[in-house]
Amino acid sequence: MKSIESTGKNVDEAINNALNNLNTTKEKVNIEIIDEGSKGILSIIGKREAKVKVTLKKDYISEARDFLKSIFTNMGLIVEIRIKEVNNCLNINLSGANMGILIGYRGETLDSIQYLVGLAINKGNDGQYKRVLIDTENYRGRREETLRRLANRIAHKVKIDRKSVALEPMNPYERRIIHSELQNDEKITTYSQGDEPYRRVIVDLKKS
Repeated sequence: MKSIESTGKNVDEAINNALNNLNTTKEKVNIEIIDEGSKGILSIIGKREAKVKVTLKKDYISEARDFLKSIFTNMGLIVEIRIKEVNNCLNINLSGANMGILIGYRGETLDSIQYLVGLAINKGNDGQYKRVLIDTENYRGRREETLRRLANRIAHKVKIDRKSVALEPMNPYERRIIHSELQNDEKITTYSQGDEPYRRVIVDLKKS
């Protein structure tokens, strides 16, 4: 991240000089006061300018947008990118033609892009980690509803057959949906089994 040291008659002037040099605003930087300066005796003897170090904050949204643009350019796709940060999570919505290509089989391509964006924006990050959630054509919402219906259908089957059922391998996000949907069922318990990327949810009866 770019940073500069700047001086001035006082701290405020030193900061303003740095902001002008970086062509930015106070909200977009971190400020470290190196020396508050001194007026000296009679404003002559021992007079010393204030000195500050101003560092540009990491712009996660711009980095995520630029990274996605490079991916879509290489794929030959024209995609509209909308990004909103909520509670340290970048919610990214993609729209355009041929979005099925970005979703892939059961969202695998979308998950991969999401993972890569997370790596890219958090690389060399000394600050707070930013989560990334990418969606297109409400795929996440539709997939979540499908998984919730599946969870209840399997739970009913387990109660009838009194045998545990192992679901297909899922990513952590999808496994959490299954666990969440069945967590309040008095007769059913769920747990994950296996190693990534083949880790799956087991739906079973609670032990009496």
